[in-house]
Amino acid sequence: MTDTPRIYVACLAAYNNGSLHGEWIDCDQDADSIQEEIDAMLKESPEEDAEEWAIHDYECFEGLKISESESIEKVAELAALIGEHGAAFAAYVDHVGSEYATAEDFQAKYRGECESEKAYAEEHWNETREIPDFLQSHIDWESVANDLFVDDFFSSRRDGKTYIFDRN
Repeated sequence: MTDTPRIYVACLAAYNNGSLHGEWIDCDQDADSIQEEIDAMLKESPEEDAEEWAIHDYECFEGLKISESESIEKVAELAALIGEHGAAFAAYVDHVGSEYATAEDFQAKYRGECESEKAYAEEHWNETREIPDFLQSHIDWESVANDLFVDDFFSSRRDGKTYIFDRN
C-alpha cells in the first residue's frame, strides 16, 4: 500500500457499455503528466474513440473529498500540498473549502498542532506573556481558549489531532 495520493480514472465509454476500463494514477506529479496517463489509458480502451473519463475512486488524500469530475489541475495541486503538509493541509481545506485553500494562505495561517484548543491557549499565552507562577493555577484556560478562538484563531480536528490556524 502506498501513501501517495492517487486516483482511479475510468473510461466512461467502456463503463457505459458495461465493462470496466481504468487505471490508478499516482498524483505526486504535475497535472500535464497525470493527463498524459489518462490519455494513455483512454487509448487502450476497448471502446473506439474513447474520450471521456471520470474519477471513480481515490486514496491517500487525508480524507479530502475528490469529485468524479474534479479538474486534474486541482487534483495535482491538492496532492502536492498533502504531500508537503499532510493532514494539517487537509484540516485547513475542511475549514475554508478546497476552492479557497491555497498554499500561501495555509502557510501564512498555520500555527501547528496541539492536543486541544485549551492546550494551545495555555501554550500561546505562556509564550507571548509572562505569567507569574502564583497565577498559573488560577487561570481558566478553557475560558481563555474560548476567547482566543472566537476572534483570533480557528481549529480543525482530524484523527485525534487539533490543527490551529490564524483567523485573519
